[in-house]
Amino acid sequence: MPHDHHSHAAHGHHHHHIDPEAGDARMAAAIGVNLLLTVAQIIGGVISGSMALIADAIHNLSDAVSLVIAFGARKLARRPRDGAMTFGYGRAEVVAAMINYITLMVISIYLFAEGVARFWNPPEIEGWIVIIIAGIALAVDLVTAALTYSMSKNSLNIRAAFLHNLADAGTSVAVIFGGAVILIYDWRLIDPILTVVISLYILWHAFVEIRPVIRILMLGAPDGTRADEVAAAMGEVEGVEDVHHVHLWQIDEHHSSVEAHVVVAGETHVVLAQVKGLLKERFSITHSTLEVEAPGQGCVPGSEVS
Repeated sequence: MPHDHHSHAAHGHHHHHIDPEAGDARMAAAIGVNLLLTVAQIIGGVISGSMALIADAIHNLSDAVSLVIAFGARKLARRPRDGAMTFGYGRAEVVAAMINYITLMVISIYLFAEGVARFWNPPEIEGWIVIIIAGIALAVDLVTAALTYSMSKNSLNIRAAFLHNLADAGTSVAVIFGGAVILIYDWRLIDPILTVVISLYILWHAFVEIRPVIRILMLGAPDGTRADEVAAAMGEVEGVEDVHHVHLWQIDEHHSSVEAHVVVAGETHVVLAQVKGLLKERFSITHSTLEVEAPGQGCVPGSEVS
């Protein structure tokens, strides 16, 4: 597998192609802690009567689940390519991220409905229990975020899990604030208000993050690169008369691929080497499949730039 060009952004020893085992151990630790925390928060939410604490718990559960999926996807993505999966298993991480965000959306809509229902009948809430448990949650979120931070720089999948944690830390702070307001002012409406705010926040967050994931699954061009720009650049290479049938997509988060028909006048191998060099340098595309045509042969140039 070619070493991807993003790796310099991460510290070498955290890069997931180099030291996967250490990464796996960290993720396993993060999963265990988040699952324990979810149980504690749900029990605390039920005892204290706080829906916002349960909302935070569900957010934490989504964290743990996202880490489990991300963990499994990482393992799967490292499998070598074979006859059935000729591109390898790298996209497992993209599919995992997609599943994660969709479940988050469903959960946040449910929480929103629950929060709104409580506006008319805000429950009695034990402020201290809420504050203590949300405080523990905040500490765990920050530890998990610290564990996954270095790995999140070069994996869309781990980044999803890392951002969940950061979002969780924010919701825990909100819940602590709500507990304090209930203790000081006995203003019970703060709990459903926070529940609704947290749910909308989770929904917005998932909505923004799912877009690049869908783009990869829909075989979209890499963000910031367009097929027509790539075609135009290839057409400028000396000896290239025309470029058509250009397809540009991402195999996974780090590897882009281009496929095109190139009309070459001159020394084919020299021109192709220049085209491939240009693709690598200007667009960071290391995988290209080019079909060579002689002038006047094959497709009618420009008839289809699909």
